[in-house]
Amino acid sequence: MNLQNNKKEIKNLSDMVGYYLRSPQFLALRPQTQKGYEYRLSNVLRTPITPASKIGDTKLSKLSVAHCKTAYQMWLKRGVRTANVMATTTSIVLNMAEELELIVRNPMRSVSKMKERGRKVMWTSDQVKVFLDTAYSQYKWRSIGLIVHMAYSFAQRVGDMRSLEWSNINFDEKRLDLEQSKKRAEVHLPIEENLLAMLTKQHEEFGFQNYVVPHPYPRGGQYRIYNDVDISPLVNKIKEAANLPKELTAMDMRRTAITEMVEAGVDTTQIMAVSGHNSPNSMRPYIKHTYTSATNALTKRGESRKNEQG
Repeated sequence: MNLQNNKKEIKNLSDMVGYYLRSPQFLALRPQTQKGYEYRLSNVLRTPITPASKIGDTKLSKLSVAHCKTAYQMWLKRGVRTANVMATTTSIVLNMAEELELIVRNPMRSVSKMKERGRKVMWTSDQVKVFLDTAYSQYKWRSIGLIVHMAYSFAQRVGDMRSLEWSNINFDEKRLDLEQSKKRAEVHLPIEENLLAMLTKQHEEFGFQNYVVPHPYPRGGQYRIYNDVDISPLVNKIKEAANLPKELTAMDMRRTAITEMVEAGVDTTQIMAVSGHNSPNSMRPYIKHTYTSATNALTKRGESRKNEQG
């Protein structure tokens, strides 16, 4: 398809998104990244900016900073992180429109994004158990349970767990082999026995297709992975059924797991081999001033003094 000719047909933001999705820049992205962008952009285009119009229908020549600010305010209703991701994805498309000289300047650049607050919420081991017991009790929630279970067990991001393929799982060696999506770090992690049992059961039912944790019910005869905005509402339903605090999120599992390793006194370089961090400094957000950490530090100091005196 000749994109240069299609350039002349671009009138509104929806047309521009269609152009971007056919561009070499987009097609060079990893398949899972493409799916995420497609999903987010479809939501962007449906965003209302007036009672009678959506941003996708807005002519590019008329798209203003005010329109983008209105859209951003709508996205904020779904959370700061979601709003910032939507704005960034939209800005990628508008940057291309600017390069094509279809607009003078990308108006999304003038939208001030809210800063995400650093989360400090952590799950307790009892809360993790209750959540997983509840998720695994119903077939419709089993894949969500596995995503959260793996995020906690492997100390990995939820996004990497939801897009896992069976080729990432080495059942013979009981090992996960993963290239992380964020930093492209490669990690090779042992699979705990209880998680291995769940993965084996999952493979018996879903091993005929590529994905480890797809939606349990196919659409159009095809199984698909959960999108990045699918998981939170389902996690919330499971938490409600399990009578767990609302402030807990699936994304907190990685922080919880890494902090547990820190509090257990695991060497930083060993934690980095699990988490994929490339420097000790990047581990600083996980070094919390907790009672457990303080107790461990003072206990070790006391033991060291006794050894010196003895």
